[in-house]
Amino acid sequence: GEWKEVAIEEICTVQRGGSPRPIHDFLAPHGTPWIKISDATNGNARFIDATEEFIRPEGESKSRVVEPGAFILSNSATPGLPRFVRIRACIHDGWLLLSDFRDVDEWFLHYKLKDERELILLKGNGSIFTNLKTTILKEHRIALPPLPEQRAIASVLSSLDAKIDLLHRQNKTLEAMAEALFRQWFVEEAEEGWEQRPLSSIAIYLNGVACQKYPAKDPANRLPVLKIKELSTGITDSSDWATSEIDPKYHVVAGDVVFSWSATLMVKLWDGPKAVLNQHLFKVTSEEFPKWFYFMWTKHHVDEFVAIAESHATTFGHIKRGDLDEAMVLVPGPERLKEMTAVMDPLFEKHITNSAQIKSLTALRDILLPKLMSGEVRVDEK
Repeated sequence: GEWKEVAIEEICTVQRGGSPRPIHDFLAPHGTPWIKISDATNGNARFIDATEEFIRPEGESKSRVVEPGAFILSNSATPGLPRFVRIRACIHDGWLLLSDFRDVDEWFLHYKLKDERELILLKGNGSIFTNLKTTILKEHRIALPPLPEQRAIASVLSSLDAKIDLLHRQNKTLEAMAEALFRQWFVEEAEEGWEQRPLSSIAIYLNGVACQKYPAKDPANRLPVLKIKELSTGITDSSDWATSEIDPKYHVVAGDVVFSWSATLMVKLWDGPKAVLNQHLFKVTSEEFPKWFYFMWTKHHVDEFVAIAESHATTFGHIKRGDLDEAMVLVPGPERLKEMTAVMDPLFEKHITNSAQIKSLTALRDILLPKLMSGEVRVDEK
């Protein structure tokens, strides 16, 4: 069938959210869930099923209540961020509610808006903090195939996203299992005879370099720069680049342990492409202990390090190497450590494998998305 061009307002109703005032309308941890942009940028890529803030029931009249299954689109901070809501909640005026769909598959529209995010952004003056007017979205025109083809296209993309979601959930489960085992071994059932050593003695904490001093001059010999931001967002179009001729010891590859010791303190198994380690980040390695051991012990002390960082009278809290010397670790005997490693290593290996699959599937989805949405690649409607 033929594709047709329609305005968004022809296929659904668009309404802006509302903002409860004054501030005492807010209540935690009870009341009606209150959806913020951050609730859409954490966790699942398609759904919002949990929030961190709530408002009092009387605040609902000043907001906009959405029921489970609602389709919302951000119009500020991160314009064009579409999500389905799986809980009864309230949305503020940074969200647009799309409802009453006519001759359009909701999931197709989800992916269409995701694909045309940049176009929508430009219509709102292109600012990252654009307050997208409702009329801009209503009048935005999209190419729409017949309904059966819409559903077929959405099914292809949804199957990829479902697999990505499953792998993310598996990784969360693996992390929880590792945390539970670590707590059992080293907190609840720790043996008195185990050696106590400083955290700094069980691993090498290599600080990154000031990558701005090593700019990429040759596109063929460059690597993305891993900064604190990239630990959360991954490598993006806005990431910096440095020459790949930097000492290889500062290179980071998937599976490496990276510890941010300034600003946002966190420890993570890097799951992105090969990159160059920027300053304010440690690459953590050890020739004596397995990866799980120094990863879990570093993570175990993160809350303590956060408290230390917050106590520093600086704009960006940080810790010092001396703090690594004072953080203590319990080291079991060789045989017991070997037994633990036999249990922990498969969890970490599976986590790393899952992360690689997530990256691969995400790349495939991102390649297919514009091709399917433009009709360049067609899908069998059956």
